[in-house]
Amino acid sequence: MRFLLDEDVNPKVAEIARGLGLDAVSVHEISRRGFTDPDQFRFSAAQGRIFVTRNRDDFVHLTVTFYEDGEPSPGLLVIPRSLPNSQPERIAHALNRWAEARRDWEEAWDYGVDFLAP
Repeated sequence: MRFLLDEDVNPKVAEIARGLGLDAVSVHEISRRGFTDPDQFRFSAAQGRIFVTRNRDDFVHLTVTFYEDGEPSPGLLVIPRSLPNSQPERIAHALNRWAEARRDWEEAWDYGVDFLAP
């Protein structure tokens, strides 16, 4: 599984996640800050990366819109407020637990929406 972390996610999460063996990249690291939500979502889909954000409402709506329009979706993983952005280690470990629980998935997770557990 590959992940793209939105700009509202502490960029240290990607660094810590890579140390745990995950393929995670922050938009901060690849000069994609300031792009619109649909542009970030399209980029994530084109890169084959599940999009990780704290912005639940906008991206759940965007997932539905992409589905209705037949546009590819990368899948969405929402970080709840119970995982504070000031604690990137907790978020990275929650992301790792989520990925580990789905390690044997063989099918694409297009249009999927899930929430990280604290």
